[in-house]
Amino acid sequence: MGIFSRMGDIINANLNAALEKAEDPEKMIRLMIQEMEDTLVEVRSATAKCIAEKKERARLLKRLEEQQIDWARKAEIALDKNREDLARAALVEKTAISDRIGYLTEELTQYEDQLAKYDADIGKLQAKLTDARNRQRALVMRHRSASHQLKTRKHLHNDKIDEMLHRFDSAEQRIEQIESEAESLDMGRKGQSLESEFRQLETDERIEAELAEMKSKKQQG
Repeated sequence: MGIFSRMGDIINANLNAALEKAEDPEKMIRLMIQEMEDTLVEVRSATAKCIAEKKERARLLKRLEEQQIDWARKAEIALDKNREDLARAALVEKTAISDRIGYLTEELTQYEDQLAKYDADIGKLQAKLTDARNRQRALVMRHRSASHQLKTRKHLHNDKIDEMLHRFDSAEQRIEQIESEAESLDMGRKGQSLESEFRQLETDERIEAELAEMKSKKQQG
């Protein structure tokens, strides 16, 4: 796992924990910067260890190369003295050392690759850390400003709702009052209308009676 993958996992885990606890963004920003600083220290420590191990392997390689040359020289001396058995034994040692030299050479190449990766990681991480530090104050100010605006808007919104509800209640009360007045007027009008109808009936009866009387007198005359 790369150092940045590990750093990403650590930061994401802490951010998720912060979100679950509903922590504010300012704390989250400080947390991310702290994680990057800790990771940078860790990468530099790993780089120093890698450099030390590489130097140790390089010193061992140099000793083995010297030994390889020495066993080759001994094999030639033995062969010159007609000691083929000793020459063969010297070549066995030289071959074993050659194998170790091959392993060490490959290992040193891996150390070089790892150091190149560490160097790139340190450069990227340092750039991100510098950018985060530079932007920290601006982000904090933006968060505080946004929080203040949100709080103000919520307050204004609540006041507006309260005012609207109050106006609605007042309007509702006024409507109920008007309806009550209308009902009272309707009730009076209904009573008056009923009495008028009865009076009209009585009037009509008298008129009809008088008309009948006039007809009867006329017929009699």
